[in-house]
Amino acid sequence: MIGHELGGRYEIITRIGGGGMALVYKAHDILLNRKVAVKVLRQQFTHDEDFIRRFRREAQSAAALSHPNVVSIYDVGQEEDTHYIVMEYVEGHNLNEIIQERAPLQTEEAVHVAVQICDALEHAHHNQIIHRDIKPHNILIGNNGRVKVTDFGIARAVTSSTITQTGSVVGSVHYFSPEHAKGVSTGEKSDLYSLGIVLYQMLTGRLPFLGESPISVALKHLQETFEEPRVVNPYIPQSVENIILRAMRKNPEERYASAEEMLHDLDTCLLPERLGEPKITFNSHAGDMDETRVMPAIRGGSMETLAAPAVPRPEKAEKDEKQDDRWDSDGLSESPKRRRWVKPVITVFTTLLVIALVYWGAMTVRGWFDIDEVDVPYVVNKTETAARQELEKAGLKIEEPTVYMDKEGVPKDVVYDQSKQNQRVKVGSFIKLYVSTGPKMEKMVDYKGRSFNEVREELISLGVSDERIKPEEEFSEEKPGTVLGQTPDADTEFDPKTASFTFTVSKGPETFPMPNLIGKSEADAIKELKSLGLKVNEANTVREPSYGEAGKVVSQDPYKPNDSVSKGAEVTLTVSGGLPDEAVEYTFNIVISPAQAGKTSEIRIRYSDATGENIELGKSKINDTRTFPVKVVLGPNTEARVEIYRDGELVDIFTRTYDEIKSGAESPPETVPGMEPPVDEPVQTEPDNSSNNHGGNNAEQQ
Repeated sequence: MIGHELGGRYEIITRIGGGGMALVYKAHDILLNRKVAVKVLRQQFTHDEDFIRRFRREAQSAAALSHPNVVSIYDVGQEEDTHYIVMEYVEGHNLNEIIQERAPLQTEEAVHVAVQICDALEHAHHNQIIHRDIKPHNILIGNNGRVKVTDFGIARAVTSSTITQTGSVVGSVHYFSPEHAKGVSTGEKSDLYSLGIVLYQMLTGRLPFLGESPISVALKHLQETFEEPRVVNPYIPQSVENIILRAMRKNPEERYASAEEMLHDLDTCLLPERLGEPKITFNSHAGDMDETRVMPAIRGGSMETLAAPAVPRPEKAEKDEKQDDRWDSDGLSESPKRRRWVKPVITVFTTLLVIALVYWGAMTVRGWFDIDEVDVPYVVNKTETAARQELEKAGLKIEEPTVYMDKEGVPKDVVYDQSKQNQRVKVGSFIKLYVSTGPKMEKMVDYKGRSFNEVREELISLGVSDERIKPEEEFSEEKPGTVLGQTPDADTEFDPKTASFTFTVSKGPETFPMPNLIGKSEADAIKELKSLGLKVNEANTVREPSYGEAGKVVSQDPYKPNDSVSKGAEVTLTVSGGLPDEAVEYTFNIVISPAQAGKTSEIRIRYSDATGENIELGKSKINDTRTFPVKVVLGPNTEARVEIYRDGELVDIFTRTYDEIKSGAESPPETVPGMEPPVDEPVQTEPDNSSNNHGGNNAEQQ
């Protein structure tokens, strides 16, 4: 299903949940460019026409709800045998995850959540829609703290033929109302009962009714009372406990009349004047036959005995009358007076004997029940073995069977709950233990060869947080992003909530800058390429005339200097085979003198021709005139240029064109003369005044 596009519009990204009836996926709405949640009906219901018809009708009814605390229904569709509902995607967690992680919650937080749930129920009930499956799993809490109730109306679509197949109804049995458990018609007050259980669980961290099977839990909803919230958590205000007690009454008539009434109670329960209000009481209903009673057994004939009137027997009355009239002639009775004491003695003796026997029996029975009491040891968070030993040592017995369940955050074989905590009981009493089977384990898949991004999405869909999925990149011949190795290994079991994962991921082949081979000899270039792991096919080496030095590399393909290249790449070299036929050579014979005769000057010569630009010929020191030959190569439409530097200064430039050389035209001599030495001025003597005046007069006259 992942990657599939439903209705040509909803692209399935990853699975985010599921239940007995449907699977839920995160998807992208291509048309509106937004994230949505898509609920897809399980395949076993796709051919149940009655179920599909109700499923659609209830989804459409739920879509009519518009409330900030209700998950919005966007679309309902079908693609071949796939029936789906598109709804609002809420970024966050469901309430069940928060309860498992942090319960019991603070009273203010729990009431705040319950207020928003009740507000959503009030809106739904006003629109004649009953949820029928209120439980923490269907309460979403966004990252912004907004509570959203989902799955409105879906429970109503469950038929009698699916109630034992899906497990969705059985899975919610802990939140059933008594009338729901009996299978009779449920109404608005059934949702309020379920909300009371959710509030109970948020504040105590436990469910009010637990059992070994769904039926036993359902029977407890019908017959048994639950442990009051303040007994479990004494920090709960009495006003809040009163709300729970009223919402969870077995008789619907004793619950809140509506969600609006319960919402008003929730809005005001934390006001200072209500926190210490008296505990709520309820009147017993004699006509409520659902109430569990203990009645005496009625034996055969007892009813007749109790109903018959107390009428004396006529025969006995007549006989007594006759006996009273039996006198002798002297007026004395026929019975002798000496026998009258017998009957009183027998009566007294019998009475005393019965009293003695009753006293002896009472003392014996009292002895049977006069058993020592012990404090129940607290064995939560201990191993099952240690818990059993401690309880048996205290003279207590373990009630079998022990309940084994998945418990988030509790290691395997550790007790997470027990009955009769913080109580004093008779020696020999039974204690029920609840033992964790450990977190739900998943089996590691062999991800080698798969895309790391796909692997990350798959693990996140199992409940693994993105922070615990670490990639370690390395160079490889595999495509970038491909998984090369993994920890844990394949087939290893792991807990999605705590396990960490490390994947070795390919970065692709290793790359490095291509070296500059131009100007190097062919042998040196090939040697350098092979040392870097690059391939060079000497048979493919191109040899062609060029203005470069014969035997030297003039170009490299397809990778130019500093291009990124990976090991194993093949490189083709182009090597100079000598000058082309049209090339001409010319030698400048340049005569250079030192700056001053007899003194040393440093000469530097640089030239440019067809073989390259600004080629340094070298430096020399001279103290007399010398000739420097400079050999250049020219091609058509090129010019040779020679620059002469003396003592760091450019003193002359000589040029020749290709056409000048080819024509054989003479050129002026190429010389760089020195500088003339400075001339000393004659020293003048001071003439006498007469001469100066005379000379001055002559000058003036002239």
